Amino acid sequence: MGELFDKAYKYAVKHHEGQRRKDGTDFIQHPIEVTNIASTITNDEEVLASAMLHDVPEECKVAIEEIKLLFGDRVGRIVSLETEPFYPYISKQESWKLRKQEAIKRLSTTDEIGFKIVYLSDKLSNIRSLYNDYNRIGINAFAKFNVSDMNTQAWYYYNVLANLSELKDTEAYKEFEEKLNHIFKDIRRVEDDKRSNTL
Repeated sequence: MGELFDKAYKYAVKHHEGQRRKDGTDFIQHPIEVTNIASTITNDEEVLASAMLHDVPEECKVAIEEIKLLFGDRVGRIVSLETEPFYPYISKQESWKLRKQEAIKRLSTTDEIGFKIVYLSDKLSNIRSLYNDYNRIGINAFAKFNVSDMNTQAWYYYNVLANLSELKDTEAYKEFEEKLNHIFKDIRRVEDDKRSNTL
């Protein structure tokens, strides 16, 4: 890694200091994992720096303009695309659906492959955690989310998968798809049965 990534790493460590994930782990472990996943797809330093920084604006209330100023326009753009807007005046459930619809739209219209790499890496990191929880406690693994309905979660994740298809030959994409199919296998079986019954 080069100077840009080293700067991004130190910046992320500083800003995430003291933060915890929902599972109680140090927050910084997540961007580190996301970066490690991204590094299996690309060695583009701007993309890896973006992976390291991807949660800083959302979790640490840092302006995208500061990211652009410190790390350059492309890193700022990728981090901006990754950052979900904040909707304080509607319910968490409504906000979740709106934010995910907007994220899917960004994935379907972007020409920035770096954003897709970071997004895949981020979601794979999240789905690994969900996969472990699901194997341990079943559908109760969804209780910690703002939207705990498995069908709604499946709608989101499979739309993400579809819009990342240009990365389908990467190990990260294959693992993401495999874990989704395991977690949502019962939902998929019901949907397959419905389709069979209408033929």
